[in-house]
Amino acid sequence: MSNPNSAKKDALNRLRSIEGHVRGIERMVENDAYCIDIMKQIKAVQNALERVNSLLLANHLQTCVTTALRSNDDAERERVINEIIDVFDATGKLGR
Repeated sequence: MSNPNSAKKDALNRLRSIEGHVRGIERMVENDAYCIDIMKQIKAVQNALERVNSLLLANHLQTCVTTALRSNDDAERERVINEIIDVFDATGKLGR
């Protein structure tokens, strides 16, 4: 998704949907819904957030990172590479 405006719109739509789901989970808790049903809804929200994260990462790689890697500024290239490494380290996705 190389269009930043399209990525932003998609991310915002997904986040609004997630917000609605979270409110639904809140109502489930208030109404003493079955715990497993609540946990399934929480997992669905977590998965939806991961999809938003992936969308934003793809957009970042296709825009900011691509621009930085094509630049002649060694420090800028190193900075964006380290940012990506930091994000993956924080999520445990690199396994370092």
